[in-house]
Amino acid sequence: MNYPVAIGTPGWPEILFILVLVLLLFGAKKLPELARGLGQSLNEFKKARDEFEREVHKSAADLEIKTPSDRQEHKGA
Repeated sequence: MNYPVAIGTPGWPEILFILVLVLLLFGAKKLPELARGLGQSLNEFKKARDEFEREVHKSAADLEIKTPSDRQEHKGA
């Protein structure tokens, strides 16, 4: 059974519904605190992602540096 999947980015009505729902659940006084916490979480995630990418690039650069010298040793043998 293949059901059509209609999952995409939410439109304005969906976003508005989610915002109203969040407002009702947490109240207006908690929203700035929640937004601040979400912003800090996203910032930490970006830092971790950037650090991971730096490590991957560093490892790839180390492999590229070692590979040509290994090839030269095999040609001489």
